[in-house]
Amino acid sequence: MKSLMPTVSFLGPEGTFAHLTAQRRFGDDAKLVPAGSIAEVFESVTRNRTSLGIVPIENSSGGTIYETVDRLVDSRNQLIVQEALSINVRLALLGKDKNKIRVIYSHFAPLHHCETWLQRKFPNAELIKQVSTGAAIQKAAKSPDAAAIGNREAAKRYGLKVLEFPIEQDIKNVTQFFVLGLQHSISEDSSKTTIVFTLPDHPGSLYDFLTPLKDENVNLTRILSRPIIGAPETYVFLADINGTQRQANVKAALAKAAKVTSSIKNIGSYPVRKTYDS
Repeated sequence: MKSLMPTVSFLGPEGTFAHLTAQRRFGDDAKLVPAGSIAEVFESVTRNRTSLGIVPIENSSGGTIYETVDRLVDSRNQLIVQEALSINVRLALLGKDKNKIRVIYSHFAPLHHCETWLQRKFPNAELIKQVSTGAAIQKAAKSPDAAAIGNREAAKRYGLKVLEFPIEQDIKNVTQFFVLGLQHSISEDSSKTTIVFTLPDHPGSLYDFLTPLKDENVNLTRILSRPIIGAPETYVFLADINGTQRQANVKAALAKAAKVTSSIKNIGSYPVRKTYDS
């Protein structure tokens, strides 16, 4: 019996790199539903209006997407990381007339990544941040003297021209995404685990947490701390480690680490998919 096609919420509108990543991952086997914000993606999956959601977690040049992190570490969060996806972002300048550009829209990460190029090419243009590259392209499409930095495949969708592609890049520009759902589902190809934890307030508590990972030869690939709302000077941590609790060393390390935490929650053991190209 053929399984039902998943319904996948992504940070929209259509034409964002999240949309492109969703298309690369799920193709025609899913209904893709744009959301106006990261918060809306979380809400859509939590209320089961969509079965999955795709949210950005990190950009290699723009840094951590803290709106996503803050949702994941919230004690009320019910969502589980199902997969890790990434896309090699090659940016395009989209607009109507390259010689008339007075304002350029984009998400903060592309604006930051292209800062040197923009200063050299368009020193007098006003740079305006938008919630997503798709929203930026929609905005640019409404004005003859505006342009947007984003996904070149969105140009035709919004009636714009590709004015520059690829925008020259001194460093690699990769955006990482999490696929979120409501259920834990450790597949045979799962290779990473994300945990959320808090620590007692005394010297060496983070060292005490990290020591079992080192002793069991478990590699920590990411660790972030965020303030706990309503509790000044207290923090919650999000960490990624290589491996899952199906492996004896990972299971042992997390069991030992749990003994020195105030709280700990596994929010997903999942596969890391290959990097897509844009």
